[in-house]
Amino acid sequence: MKKTIVRALSTAALLSTVFAGTALADTYKVQKGDTLSKIALKYHTSVKDIKTANGLKSDFLSVNQMLKITVASKMTQASQTTTYTVVKGDALIKIANRFHVTLAELQQWNKLNNTIIHVGQVLKVSAPKQTTTTPKPATTPAKPQTTTASSGVYTVKSGDYLGKIAGKHSTSVTNLKSLNKLKSDMIYVGQKLKVPATKAPVPSTKPTTAKPPVTITTPATTVKDVTDYIVKSGDTLGKIALNYKLTITDLKTLNKLTSDNIYVGQKLKVPGTKTEPTVNTDLSTKMIASAKKLIGIPYVWGGSTLSGFDCSGFIYYVANQAGMEIGRYSAEGFYDRTYYVNTPKPGDIVFFENTYKKGISHLGIYLGNNQFIHANDDGVMISNLQSAYYQTHFESFKRFY
Repeated sequence: MKKTIVRALSTAALLSTVFAGTALADTYKVQKGDTLSKIALKYHTSVKDIKTANGLKSDFLSVNQMLKITVASKMTQASQTTTYTVVKGDALIKIANRFHVTLAELQQWNKLNNTIIHVGQVLKVSAPKQTTTTPKPATTPAKPQTTTASSGVYTVKSGDYLGKIAGKHSTSVTNLKSLNKLKSDMIYVGQKLKVPATKAPVPSTKPTTAKPPVTITTPATTVKDVTDYIVKSGDTLGKIALNYKLTITDLKTLNKLTSDNIYVGQKLKVPGTKTEPTVNTDLSTKMIASAKKLIGIPYVWGGSTLSGFDCSGFIYYVANQAGMEIGRYSAEGFYDRTYYVNTPKPGDIVFFENTYKKGISHLGIYLGNNQFIHANDDGVMISNLQSAYYQTHFESFKRFY
């Protein structure tokens, strides 16, 4: 991680020299927590374009680094942002969530039979333009449309996308696109959209009866009581479903969702009592004891023996020493083989993101009292989660299946 900071600072020094005698159309100062993807999304451009414009050979950024941004008009941006180039760490579901489309739509537009993608692959991230033929004049008078007469107008704000707007007005993305004659999902701030007007509830003369508790049967659990969950930044349906021991299909059924799109602040129904996987106390105790014996062993990239460890090789070695038969995976591989936990116990795994690369990139073993043991550039050591660096890059606590 120290090497990463040095490389980022070197890049910043080079860019400052390049920019010294150049008149820029627009520049952006990197803020804490920024990534190239986040900046590209903000300016409706691509990571590739930003890297090309600034001569970057990696995704590393440093705070206060100045970047050259090519800014197009909002209308041009909306029409041009139709493809995305896959970068290291991407997954099809991550790209779908980033562009507010469904996994099925991405597969359909790109003629994919599965979810496998590769670095450098160019994906369509909005519906391809359709060629239309001019309809012949109708021989009979068309029936008047009721949607336009009963529609209102909504002005697009920062952070909006069609799925979010459709949810606010109790309609579907398809209906919203049809009402506004949109050929893609791209919208821009300040755009005026027609939306269905709110209908007044029709009084019912039928006697009302109390509805029975919602019950959903899944292979793992039966849900009789539900509570509300507020969607947070970084959430996906898969992540929430896994946290509450549901399938994505059950979660969508419970909330009457027709797509996988969710947005920050959205309220979802989830099982009333959240259960976490049971702690294997014996395994946790053995892992911690084994890990502490390795303190001081040097860092070796890809290492998983007593000659040296990297972060994932350290977890692999310790888990197997404790009696758990598990393969040699990367940090991301271990992340996919663990459950989320809100109340960590000693022996749980703590994950970090965006350290030397984008996404899940570091992990260690939680010891309790905000301490964890891991292999970093200084070798196997104990660190504090309250330090500024680890607070910034903390992602989650998880527990082995």
